[in-house]
Amino acid sequence: MSAPPVAVIKRLGVFGGSFDPPHRAHVALAETALAQLGLDRLHIIPTGQAWHKRRTLSAPEHRLAMARLAFDGLDRVVVDDRELLRAGPSYTIDTLEALQAENPEAQLYLVIGDDQFAALKSWHRWEAILEIAIICIANRADPVRTQAGFELEKQARHAVLTLQLPLMPVSATDIRLQISSGHASPQGWAPLVPEPVARYIERHRLYVSS
Repeated sequence: MSAPPVAVIKRLGVFGGSFDPPHRAHVALAETALAQLGLDRLHIIPTGQAWHKRRTLSAPEHRLAMARLAFDGLDRVVVDDRELLRAGPSYTIDTLEALQAENPEAQLYLVIGDDQFAALKSWHRWEAILEIAIICIANRADPVRTQAGFELEKQARHAVLTLQLPLMPVSATDIRLQISSGHASPQGWAPLVPEPVARYIERHRLYVSS
């Protein structure tokens, strides 16, 4: 008996980030992208070497493990480790082009935040990103688009879409600071991340100051 045919992916989402750590707003954004964009698949892609970040990221194996724990159970979601395995800086356009080559019939949807969209012109080969993917902006707090954002929308080959999310003032930076300060109890920061991620952070003593 032959194997059933593999379904062709028509709408493929890409959601990248350091996920250091992944928190509940990340999960909410993934759920929103799946629902509002009607995605066949959403790739969650932890960043490898983040050329745009000044701080050193947590070890790749920790960020990958936490991402798998955070998004486990979401249908049509794949935690993709390609950027962690790639040598050199992680560039979004390289990932988009690889995914397009693997899924030639798919339309790509790049899920980013308002702040990332405003800074898109600083990204490597940003014009090519606008050519290859529909930009989907997570509108979590401030609905006012920056002037830079408006200019980019005019240059985009595809429509720029806005994802409507509930206001969730959760920040990975704040979570790391709460843990590293030693003043906040786990009960203070743990509810901000999925429960398996909180247990992983505590077990491996991540973000604790030396």
